[in-house]
Amino acid sequence: MRKPLAGLKVLEFGQIAAGPFAGSLLADLGADVVKVERPDGGDGMRAWPPLSVGAEGGAFSENFASLNRNKRSLAADLKSETDVARLRRLAARADVVIENFRPGVLVRLGLGYEALKADNPGLVYCSISGYGQKGPYAEKGAFDVTVQAMSGVMSVTGEEGGPPVKCGVPIGDFCAGLYAAYTILAALIRRRETGTGAFIDCSMVGSLIGVAALQTSEYFGTGTPPRRLGSAHPRNAPYQAFRAKDDYFVIAAGNDKLWWEVCEAVGKPDLAHDPRFKSQALRARNQAVLVSILQPLFACRTAAEWLEEMDRRGVPCAPINDYAQILSDPHIEAMNLVKPLTLPNGVRTHTTAYPVFLSDYAFEISRPPPLLGEHSEEVWHDWLEEAVKRV
Repeated sequence: MRKPLAGLKVLEFGQIAAGPFAGSLLADLGADVVKVERPDGGDGMRAWPPLSVGAEGGAFSENFASLNRNKRSLAADLKSETDVARLRRLAARADVVIENFRPGVLVRLGLGYEALKADNPGLVYCSISGYGQKGPYAEKGAFDVTVQAMSGVMSVTGEEGGPPVKCGVPIGDFCAGLYAAYTILAALIRRRETGTGAFIDCSMVGSLIGVAALQTSEYFGTGTPPRRLGSAHPRNAPYQAFRAKDDYFVIAAGNDKLWWEVCEAVGKPDLAHDPRFKSQALRARNQAVLVSILQPLFACRTAAEWLEEMDRRGVPCAPINDYAQILSDPHIEAMNLVKPLTLPNGVRTHTTAYPVFLSDYAFEISRPPPLLGEHSEEVWHDWLEEAVKRV
């Protein structure tokens, strides 16, 4: 089967998470993604634990592996005029460039969009940064936690009245990577019609505001910023985590019918007719009182018993899994989302697959995560020799 992005050439000047994740999405669908790394250590994520040690003693980062499988690595010194000149030759053959340096860094090195498009008008060039290429914060340094704070995400994360809490998954980096990959493909589709490439300015802060559509629209509609609600919901109840006899579990009774099922399940059918809880809006408005009624009832049985009861009644519910539990879950096994992966040092581990099913295509790990500079000469030869042959 031909991979969906087979033949697409991508130069990735990516480091840590946002840029490499965007590149990995393209690589997983078949693009030839060449990761450009500095010779002295490469991408900083190569040093991030966990470091798995092979039989011969070499250590390799599993964090790095998760974002850089199916790529090739090319070592180049961006302060070397010779290496920069060679990279410009590669960029002339590329369809896409991805970079997540601070704004202006690659421009000063002669590898910015304007410089590269002179030799390659069809180039799609995607710059990922914390705050974008313009505005008062453009030069400001950014990591996931600082952008979660700046974007408003931390204002709605955690328990009401509690301290600021970031999302445990680095959503600033990964949402930016998703938006970047999506927009890259949109620009490539447009290029088919016009022959002209594009410059993409993808910011972490903009991406987090983009995925916060419900929260921003709540503010626009009410004039009041949303607040922290823990696992609860501002417009639905009961729709949160509850403590059972032994553990927490989650239910989401998002409409009247589901609410009636919850009332039957806890042995309180009269609650369905309580004037405080007769509509979804009323339940949300009075959810503190509602929780005070339901919580003691839920504490009488185990989480497993409640989950079985709610499933039987069709009420959406779930255990609160850790990653050991969900990655070994039979449903994830049925989805084939966990794949074996052999690191360059021979260590056998696992990784997660590309998570979206596409007919007539089966995800595979065709390349293990690369050693630093492992494919330098191979890439110079492949991309530049191919150009000579075409001429």
